[in-house]
Amino acid sequence: MFWKPAFASLLLILLAALNIQAAQVPAASTKIGARSNLALSDFYAHDPFILADKANKTYYLYTAMGARQSTTGRAGVVVYKSADLKSWEGPHVVFTVPDGIWANPADGAWAPEVHRYRGKFYLFVTLHNNAKLLDEPTPVTHPIYQGKPAPHHLRGTQIFIADSPDGPFQTLGSASATPPEFMALDGTFYVEDGVPYMIYAHEWIQTLDGTMEAIRLKPDLTGSVGRAFYLFKGSDAPWLSEQQEASAKARTYVTDGPFLYRTRNHKLVMLWSSYRNGLYMEALAYSVSGKLKGPWRQSAPLVGNDSGHGMLFHTFDNKLMLVLHQPFREAHAKLFEMRDTGDSIAVEREWK
Repeated sequence: MFWKPAFASLLLILLAALNIQAAQVPAASTKIGARSNLALSDFYAHDPFILADKANKTYYLYTAMGARQSTTGRAGVVVYKSADLKSWEGPHVVFTVPDGIWANPADGAWAPEVHRYRGKFYLFVTLHNNAKLLDEPTPVTHPIYQGKPAPHHLRGTQIFIADSPDGPFQTLGSASATPPEFMALDGTFYVEDGVPYMIYAHEWIQTLDGTMEAIRLKPDLTGSVGRAFYLFKGSDAPWLSEQQEASAKARTYVTDGPFLYRTRNHKLVMLWSSYRNGLYMEALAYSVSGKLKGPWRQSAPLVGNDSGHGMLFHTFDNKLMLVLHQPFREAHAKLFEMRDTGDSIAVEREWK
């Protein structure tokens, strides 16, 4: 069978969105068991996040653990550790989805991030309750569901706390920090003028044109306060919207994986991910005002080749690094040396 290009691209996006949990877990899944002397190519890592902990000179790479991987049947988060970014040891379970919250422990734990803040370590992780549908009076009719309303269920980013980057991470609040009426994911942490915020993706499955939004957090990060505010939408990227013009049915725009970085000249940029021609890719946006509220404008794509959901960190000798996963399915963490140009960031070379 031959597929029209627009429909083929849309189908690839749908399959990726509906099977992201499978992408996080190897097809021949095994139970957790730590190993040493691992290269990044030796283990799967979807949505990798690296915390460079200066206190013990250790790099912590966090990634999702599917329910099939765990010994308890619960999804969660594992960590791999390294002193040099080359030889890794792990995985070690640092979090499993607990009982007593809104999420179903078996439904997944996506895009973990760990941030040090006020002497504690905070895990931001996207959780789900696939059985609990959102109460929507007029659900969006989505082209990928052939004109039927899309099944929108509870999905949001919740924050957990630990005394150490090794965990275990414990429940901090009873709810997600993202708006409960939204299918939201990939929450990240950012502090501006002393005020903590979560930036997250409002799911394209719910909106058709996915958006990036932000919400203010309580000072102790136990939850959010006030109303969320809009930053930008997927179709704002000209290199993304141009490919969609051929077919009205194909006008859906994915927004994934926000991460904010302030350059040496105090410019504010955001990494984010989407699909271009059916393949995942790493994008870049910047704030015209230099403030979180923007307005936001889009730069040229940063990394292609079915890569995405990246974040930036500095090595212990102050090199700026990008980590992302490649390819989307059965993904491994990839490292790139970066250059802070002052006004933006640029890829120097793949790190080996």
